[in-house]
Amino acid sequence: MAERIANEAELGFFGRYLTLWVALCMAAGVMIGIYILIVPAILAKFEFANVSIPVAVLIWLMIYPMMLKIDFSSVVGAVKMPKGLIVTCTTNWLIKPFTMYGIAAFFLFVLYKGMISPELAKEYLAGAVLLGAAPCTAMVFVWSHLTKGNPAYTLVQVAVNDLIILFAFTPIVAFLLGVSGIAIPWNTLLLSVVLFVVIPLTAGWLTRRSYINNHGEEAFNEFVSKFDNITTVGLLLTLVIIFSFQGRVIINNPTDILLIAIPLTIQTVFIFGVGYFWAWAWKLPHDVAAPAGMIGASNFFELAVAVAISLFGLKSGAALATVVGVLIEVPVMLMLVRFCNNTKSWFSSKKNMTGDNRPGEVL
Repeated sequence: MAERIANEAELGFFGRYLTLWVALCMAAGVMIGIYILIVPAILAKFEFANVSIPVAVLIWLMIYPMMLKIDFSSVVGAVKMPKGLIVTCTTNWLIKPFTMYGIAAFFLFVLYKGMISPELAKEYLAGAVLLGAAPCTAMVFVWSHLTKGNPAYTLVQVAVNDLIILFAFTPIVAFLLGVSGIAIPWNTLLLSVVLFVVIPLTAGWLTRRSYINNHGEEAFNEFVSKFDNITTVGLLLTLVIIFSFQGRVIINNPTDILLIAIPLTIQTVFIFGVGYFWAWAWKLPHDVAAPAGMIGASNFFELAVAVAISLFGLKSGAALATVVGVLIEVPVMLMLVRFCNNTKSWFSSKKNMTGDNRPGEVL
């Protein structure tokens, strides 16, 4: 109990109660969408190339600070820990998107047949695909810290995955949406990747480099910490806007949030198990296995929400599905953090018996 309280406290005021804040913002958005119709009507006018300008600004507030934290010079250290990175990259890019598609499609089109219309099921599946195609970035630092993960390995895996996102996200999403029979607006998809990955990634790198050169790394870390609450506020305001457009859909389909949450939760636990137990089987130390499992389990939900809105609109089922991913993120990940911490002895005993993980061993 004490460890659980300590873990939640380290998330900070907003992060500790993120699920509660998300639920409150969802409720506020629904009420606005039903009783203050002028708000979504005005917001709908501010669009460019199907991208909501207010939402784009808020999403930038979420993504840019995350990109500031990434030190791409750490990528050169990847050669020192190939096993851990093989686990991470294979799980995130060759397994996760496709298991997300398979699990979500099975629930939406087989188990939920008759409960959700085929059109809405397609939209929910599209949202699940977007969640599955983007592994976690900055939040993995939190989950790694709570499991006492190796900071150097965590930094390298995040940097490598951010670089992979640049060229792998678009074709994977396009392929899986195409398999689903969903029309792919290529121009909007490519624009979304540029707006919400390439530009903030470049801006974050340039800011980081300039600030450290002029003021030093300690001052830069203080600068970055000022964005922590701004990022969360940006997320919460985005949810209010999304749910102001989703109000009628939710009132008409109140159980859909629960129905979407079930396959997303199963996928999260499953993909965590793939990475974590693969690392265990390869006799990697616990401080590598834990973040390896966490980065696959956690989603880059800011990017997923942004692309869902750009591709399908604020009123779409795809946007709703990505927001449900936000809703379940913290409670499920904290459960996995506790599991990691409770199973640390599995790795210690394995290390002691086999003599693995000696000083200087490649991870």
